[in-house]
Amino acid sequence: MADLLLQIAGVLIFFAIVFGVARLVIGRTAVDRVVAIDMLTVVSIALIALYAHVSGRFVYIDVALVYGLLSFLAVLAIARFLEKGP
Repeated sequence: MADLLLQIAGVLIFFAIVFGVARLVIGRTAVDRVVAIDMLTVVSIALIALYAHVSGRFVYIDVALVYGLLSFLAVLAIARFLEKGP
């Protein structure tokens, strides 16, 4: 049962990556692309956490936390840049 749930989670993460990349390519404005990149970082954090669970090495959770913090700071910096305008 747990293996089935892990496989379902993997499939859902795959679809999230596909839709995120599609939004990144199709996005008309810079804000759309930034939101797509932010969504892809959240999905990659979920993928790192899933891998940590499957492999049994929970040190990857620390990597995911640091990656999430850096992603948050990057989105804040980009939002501030977009707010001022080029």
